[in-house]
Amino acid sequence: MNSDNLANTVKTICPYCGVGCGIVASVDTQGLVSVTGDPDHPANLGRLCSKGAALAETLGLNGRLLQPEINGQQVGWDEALDKVAEGFAEVIHQHGPDAVAFYVSGQLLTEDYYLANKLMKGFIGSANIDTNSRLCMSSAVAGYKRAFGADTMPCSYEDLERAKLIVLTGSNTAWCHPVLFQRISQAKKNNPDLVVVVIDPRRTTTCDIADLHLPLQSGTDTTLFNGLLNYLDQQGEVNLLFVDNYTEGAAKALAAAKASAPTVTDVAIDCGLNEVDVAEFYRLFARTERVVTAFSQGVNQSSAGTDKVNAILNCHLLTGRIGRAGMGPFSFTGQTNAMGGREVGGLSNQLAAHMEIDNPEHRDLVQRFWDSPLIAQKNGFKAVEMFEAIAAGKIKAIWIMCTNPVVSLPDADSVRDALQKCDLVVVSECVAETDTTALANVLLPALTWGEKNGTVTNSERCISRSRPFLPKPGKAEADWWIINQVARRMGFASGFAFESVAEIFSEHAALSGVENSGKRDFDIAALSGLDAAAYNAIIPVQWPVNAQGQGSARMFADGRFFTANGRAQFVAINPRPPVNAVNNDFPMVLNTGRCRDQWHTMTRTGKSPRLAEHSPEPYAEIHPEDAALLNVSEGGLMRVISQTGEVIVRVRFTAGQQQGSVFVPMHWGGQFASKGRIDAVVNSVTDPVSGQPEFKHTPVRAIPYEPAWHGFLLTRRRLDINGVSYWSRATGDGFYRYEIAGEQAELDWPVWARSLLCASDSDINWVEYLDAGAHRYRGVRMVESSVESCIFIAPSHELPSRSWLAGLFVKDALLEDERKGLLLGKPPAGQYDVGRIVCACFSVGINTITAAIKDQNLKTAEEIGLALKAGTNCGSCVPELKILLSPEV
Repeated sequence: MNSDNLANTVKTICPYCGVGCGIVASVDTQGLVSVTGDPDHPANLGRLCSKGAALAETLGLNGRLLQPEINGQQVGWDEALDKVAEGFAEVIHQHGPDAVAFYVSGQLLTEDYYLANKLMKGFIGSANIDTNSRLCMSSAVAGYKRAFGADTMPCSYEDLERAKLIVLTGSNTAWCHPVLFQRISQAKKNNPDLVVVVIDPRRTTTCDIADLHLPLQSGTDTTLFNGLLNYLDQQGEVNLLFVDNYTEGAAKALAAAKASAPTVTDVAIDCGLNEVDVAEFYRLFARTERVVTAFSQGVNQSSAGTDKVNAILNCHLLTGRIGRAGMGPFSFTGQTNAMGGREVGGLSNQLAAHMEIDNPEHRDLVQRFWDSPLIAQKNGFKAVEMFEAIAAGKIKAIWIMCTNPVVSLPDADSVRDALQKCDLVVVSECVAETDTTALANVLLPALTWGEKNGTVTNSERCISRSRPFLPKPGKAEADWWIINQVARRMGFASGFAFESVAEIFSEHAALSGVENSGKRDFDIAALSGLDAAAYNAIIPVQWPVNAQGQGSARMFADGRFFTANGRAQFVAINPRPPVNAVNNDFPMVLNTGRCRDQWHTMTRTGKSPRLAEHSPEPYAEIHPEDAALLNVSEGGLMRVISQTGEVIVRVRFTAGQQQGSVFVPMHWGGQFASKGRIDAVVNSVTDPVSGQPEFKHTPVRAIPYEPAWHGFLLTRRRLDINGVSYWSRATGDGFYRYEIAGEQAELDWPVWARSLLCASDSDINWVEYLDAGAHRYRGVRMVESSVESCIFIAPSHELPSRSWLAGLFVKDALLEDERKGLLLGKPPAGQYDVGRIVCACFSVGINTITAAIKDQNLKTAEEIGLALKAGTNCGSCVPELKILLSPEV
C-alpha cells in the first residue's frame, strides 16, 4: 500500500491467541484496511500467523449485530439497557444475588473485564461471573497458585531463544501458537545445540522440529512427570540449595513419585511409550540446566489438569530451574486476553488484582477500595457448573459477553437446553447470528477488533494497547460502556462514573498497588493516574511494573514466592486416569482441539476465504488401521457418537493419530455445519480443583455415515438448504461453498436444484446434465458471462475438485472453453487445477507445489518458499511441504 494513500496507521494487537502479536493496521483513503506484523512488538517482532495476516478480510459489516434487540425486535439503547437493568434487579429482588450470572470471555479487553467483575462481585454481591478462559487455562492458574501462592507465570518469550532444551507438552504449537513455533524454529536454526522434545498422543505438525516425540497414552502425563521427578532424585540432580532454602514439601512429592513411577520401565509401560525414548527424555532433562517446559491445553483440559501442571512444576522446583534466563514452566495461554481476565478477577473464584475471595483481608481491601455496598463472600459457579445451575433453576438471568457457549462448552446440547429454560438471557455480541444469540431475549451490539479501545495481557505477562482504527458501525458500543450504563441504571452510579477506558485502566492499576508492597505478584500501580494521552502511548510492558515504569521479564529470581511462608510448595501427585474410561459401547477416545487456520467458533475467521481453504468443513483424523476396521474411507463421512451427542464429519487418515483415538476440531457450530458441533459430544467432566473440562478424553464410537448421495454447491449467495441430512458452509472468494449429502434415494434433481438456485428469476441461463441410472447430476447457472452457481451430485464422495471451479468465481466473464469445462468440473487445455490449498497465507495449492517440486527439482521447503512463497510467512504449512517432498508422495 502506497504510504501517500494512507489515512490512518495504528499499532494494535492481534485478537486471537495468547501470543499477543503486535500489528500495524493501515487504512487508506478509500477505507481499505491492510495489516502487517509490528516489528517493534516484543511478542512477534514482525511475524504473523495465517489468521493474523488475514485479519483485514474479517472486517466487513456483513453479519454484524448493529442494533439492540429485544425478543427479535430492534429497539433503542435506552429501552434495551433498561430491560437488562430492570430484569436483573427484579431477579435479585425475588431470588437473591446468586440467581444472576455473567459468562464472559478472554476476547474482552481488560477494561471491559474489570467493570464486569466489579459490577458482579462488588455491587450485585455475587461471584457468579466466570469466563470461557475457564475452558483453556484454569488448570494452569490452579497449579501455579498451589505451587507459587499466586497465578504467576514466571517466564518470558525470550527464554525460548535462550533455552538449551524445550519440552512442548500438550501443545500443538505449530497450529495453536504459530508465532512461538516460528521463534522456536528459528532458535533451532541459530543454535543447533537446542533440543526440542514434544509430548503429545498425536504426531502433530509441531513434531516437525522435534528431536524426540513421546506419543504417550491419553491421560498419563502425571505418571510421566512423576517418573521424571523420581529419576532426577535418583541421578543426584536435586538442587539442594534451592530446595532447602526456597521450597517446602519435596519429601512428600518424591514419595508419591516413587510409589507411582518407580522405574523408567514402569513409566514406559503405563504411558504406552518406548522405554529407550523415556530414558532419553529423562536424561536430557537431567543433564540440561536451561530447560523450558511449555504446556497448553493437552495438559490443562483434563480431569487431572491441575495435577498435571503441578507434576511439571515439581520437576522445575526440584532442580531450581526457575527464575533464571532460559528456564521455567511456561503456560502457553489460549486467548489474547485470558491473562488480563485473570488480573481483574474474571474467574468465579478470584477477586480483582490477583486477590482471593476466601481471604477476608482481601475482601475487605477490595470493598474499601471500590467503596462498594457489598462484596462476594464465597466462590461462584465455575463455567460448567453455571450452566448446570441454569438448568436446575438456580440461576434465573445470565449475561453472556463476547462468547458462544452453545458451541464451545462440553455437553453443548445441555447448555442449549439450559438457556432455553432461563428466564432472561442477555447476549453482548458483535455477530448477529450465532448458536447462542439465537437463544437471547436481549441482544446488545458490541464493538469488535479494530473498533475497540483498551489493553490486553499476553502469555508472558506483557500488557499491550489494543487501539481502534475504524469508526463505530451502526449503534454498536464498547463492552465497557454497555456494562457501565447497566450498572448506573441498577442504582450503582457512584461506582460507575467512568467516561473513558483510560479512567478504568487507572483504577485497575491503582487497585493492584493498594496495601501491596510486594506481598502480591500483580502490581502495575506505576501505570495508574495516566491521562488519556499517556494511556494511549503505553508501550508493551511485562508486569509487575516498578515505580520507574520498568517491567519484569521473569519472576522468582530472588527465590521468594507468594505463599504464606514465602516458599514454593511441592505438591504430591497421585496419578489417576480420566474419569470416563472407554468400554465396549464407546471404545475410542475423542480428543478435541484447534485446526490451523480457524479460531474458536469461526465468528471472525469464518469470514475469510483464505482461512477456509485448508479445512473447509468439519473433519475427523483417524489412524488408517482404525479406519479399515470401521470400514470408513478417506474423504468419506463418519459419525462420532458419545453418551451426550453426535456429529457427522469428513474423514482424514493420518498415521500420526494413535490407534483407538479420533481427533475432531472444535470450531464448527450450527452456523457453519448441520452436525459439526463436536462439544455436544464431549463429556462434561471437570477437574475438581480448577473446574476445567476434560476436552481431551471422551469415550466415543465411530461408524461410517453412508448417505444415498453426496454433493457440493458453489454459489454467490448464502442459502438456506433444505432436504439434506448433512451440510457445511465455507466462505470463498466471491462465493460460498456448501458440501452436502442426503438420505433420500430418489430425488428429482433438476427440480430441486432449480428451486434452490434459480428461484423465480426470468433471465435464467441454466445448463444441466443428468444421468439418472448412475445417480449423477450437474447444473450450472450463468448470469450473463459469469458463473453464478454450480451443483454436483454423485452416489459417492468422489466428486470433481472444487479448486478450479472456485477460481471461476473471481472472473467477470468466462472463456468459451471454461464454460464447456464447467459441467465436466475440469479445466480446459492450457489451464490447471491448483488443488487443495496447503499454504493459506499465499493460497498455494497442492498441485502447484507438487508440479514445482517435479519441474524445478526442488529439494527443500526453503526452495519451495523461494519458488512459490509457500511457507515463508507463518510457517505453519512447512511440515506439510516437507511431506510433499518425501519420495513416497
